[in-house]
Amino acid sequence: MRLASGLDLAVRKPEKWTANSKDHRPELQSMRVLGIESSCDETAAAVYDGQRGLLAHEIYSQAALHAAYGGVVPELASRDHLRKLLPLLKKVIAEGGGKGAVDGIAYTAGPGLVGALLVGAAVARSLAYSWRVPAVSVHHMEGHLLAPLLEADPPHFPFVALLVSGGHTLLAHVHGVGQYEILGSSLDDAAGEAFDKTAKLLGLGYPGGPALSKLALQGTPGRFKLPRPMLNSGDLNFSFSGLKTAVLTLANQHRSDTQELDEQTRADICLAFQDAIVEVLTKKSLAALKQTGLSRLVVAGGVGANKQLREGLSHAAGKKNFAVFYPKLEFCTDNGAMIAFAGAMRLRHEGRRTMNFPIKPRWDLAQLGAPD
Repeated sequence: MRLASGLDLAVRKPEKWTANSKDHRPELQSMRVLGIESSCDETAAAVYDGQRGLLAHEIYSQAALHAAYGGVVPELASRDHLRKLLPLLKKVIAEGGGKGAVDGIAYTAGPGLVGALLVGAAVARSLAYSWRVPAVSVHHMEGHLLAPLLEADPPHFPFVALLVSGGHTLLAHVHGVGQYEILGSSLDDAAGEAFDKTAKLLGLGYPGGPALSKLALQGTPGRFKLPRPMLNSGDLNFSFSGLKTAVLTLANQHRSDTQELDEQTRADICLAFQDAIVEVLTKKSLAALKQTGLSRLVVAGGVGANKQLREGLSHAAGKKNFAVFYPKLEFCTDNGAMIAFAGAMRLRHEGRRTMNFPIKPRWDLAQLGAPD
């Protein structure tokens, strides 16, 4: 069978596959894995090779599609994944050596939007069945957490991870792959969510986080001071919904019924907001390192691309002789490379291949076990 996109899905006679089969999976060193990411509003695919590293990766952003609505519309996201995923796969598979070179397929199974997850899962399982290779589901946040291991100088286990994105903000003690001890997490809005909501109430459009950070570069340091939620709470949890409310109160104090905020005031508010977020994330991260006795911090997720956060964390950690590891900027946002890599780590041990494709729109990272 050949799809309209030209992606070959030639169906062969299925065979039973187990971890003890004679044509078992190659070891991680030589494994080549196709990764598929479709959890929200990025469609992404990549091919990772255990010996040669990342061979190909492509990302398509739906930001322009959702901009008119001020946020992600799940149904539109799912339909756009349907349109874009197969052409992306065709390209990365060709660049990655062809379908015959693929030893396994990894796909994001959660957390995320249910319709969007189903698109990636259905395509991944269909290809795995057709090509007679194993497929493995990947936790989206585990992909982010392991993304810095793609770099030339990766961190060694154990380390503390700060996962900070639009849907999640948490600190974890990472003992190894699948061994994650949650030290603290957001009690309400995640940091990235707070960025987007604050940008929206300031009229900065969508996606709000990058727009807010860009405008903050023009801000006047010290003009406004916003609260640092839970900075001295004595634990490693976060709360950012109150900070968003504080921004709204401050903005209302400087606008009237006839006059909106001037550009400089908006920039100054953006800077004050970003300062508050960065200080909380930085101090909580250092506290986590002190609590665990570790000296390595991994920062991952979309907000991990924020320049001020990187500078603040690196400066503060340097004073304490801590090392901070980041993925490349292109791998901070949702991408297929992190899913392919995480899948390779798991496929080395997990050889199950079934026809069902379970997804988990809500999936606690702490419930994710280590590979068997």
